[in-house]
Amino acid sequence: MVANHIHDALAQVRTLQAFIIERNLFKGYSGTARLVAGSAAIAGAIALSLAPVPATPWAHLAGWGVVLAVGLAANYAALAAWFLFDREVRRNAHMLKPALDAIPALAVGAAVSVALVRTGQFDLLFGAWMALYGLAQVAYRYSMPPGIYVIGLFYLFCGMWCLVCPGVHFLQPWPMGLVFGAGEFAGGLVLIGEHRRSVAANAREEA
Repeated sequence: MVANHIHDALAQVRTLQAFIIERNLFKGYSGTARLVAGSAAIAGAIALSLAPVPATPWAHLAGWGVVLAVGLAANYAALAAWFLFDREVRRNAHMLKPALDAIPALAVGAAVSVALVRTGQFDLLFGAWMALYGLAQVAYRYSMPPGIYVIGLFYLFCGMWCLVCPGVHFLQPWPMGLVFGAGEFAGGLVLIGEHRRSVAANAREEA
């Protein structure tokens, strides 16, 4: 009898824990937007490797700037739409706090990029971008699904590899395209899967 009470109590604790984790997950990012960003990374690599783009660091930097602009536009447009129109959010600025956790790593990434470009160290850009974007992903450890943390570690590993590997050159776009393409596609699928799971859970609660 006592064992049954203990089992029921543990089950209730697990249910409460799952509910708290679900309520704390940040839902402002769009899986579809990350798929768009991943597609942009692959498209950028194809364009820079096949199109008649000048074989200069500045031309390739401009190409990756376009990819960045597409990714930022897709992700932050989705974030803005969630913040402005989701009925559960109600334009509560506190709900945006998890999105702010990534800003330090992204800001450092921008500063490092400027420093590397100013000193002509273009071959280190891919590694710096991957590593610092990975740091931004692991910052979501407690506010995003666990898969996002794993993807952050993937970016960190790839970034460190690109920084120490002598064969990575800025004019060879595929390391960047493949890593960001795979990472953003994986991130998109994680977020889409989490959204579907959340919708199914809510439907069960309402039934």
